[in-house]
Amino acid sequence: MKAPFQFIVKPVNGKRYNNTKEISGTEFITSTSEEDHNFSNRYAEVIETPLGYEGKIKISDTLLVHHNVFKFYNDMYGNRKSGKSFFKDNLFLVDPDQFYMYKNKSEWIGHDKYCFIKPLESKDGYLKKSSKYEPLTGTVKYINQDLLDKGVKVGDVVLYQPDSEYEFLVDDELLYRMFTDNITVVL
Repeated sequence: MKAPFQFIVKPVNGKRYNNTKEISGTEFITSTSEEDHNFSNRYAEVIETPLGYEGKIKISDTLLVHHNVFKFYNDMYGNRKSGKSFFKDNLFLVDPDQFYMYKNKSEWIGHDKYCFIKPLESKDGYLKKSSKYEPLTGTVKYINQDLLDKGVKVGDVVLYQPDSEYEFLVDDELLYRMFTDNITVVL
């Protein structure tokens, strides 16, 4: 079974939400809100690639997907429904613009126009800063081919446009998902 244009995926661990935490062998629910995007599962396992697809993503790779892929919604009558990506059972159809990175075995790779920047911790200075992180500054953590072609490397310190920081927790690390064009300067 293949879709013409979409990847067929299932949520990693079979769960649509990451809203539990295990403490001393007991599982606790950390959020009961299905609307809060912070607790949506963003990891998808590739079950099938699109028809005729010849890219680098393979079956069993992991995709970092948009927070709406696995979410439930309530219709205007209050009935719980799956979103537009739902296919059947626990399978979902994901368009190429609905995921940002993929993981082959152990390495994350930026997809298409997306990269991930690790914010820099605030440095001591003469002026007190109100943020834990240096404004508009970070290091390239996960890169895409377009940035590589421009000579940018993983670990480079970069400046980026204001309001381009879209937060993700990737492997328990805070990162900002950005477009290639959001990177303005390589220091």
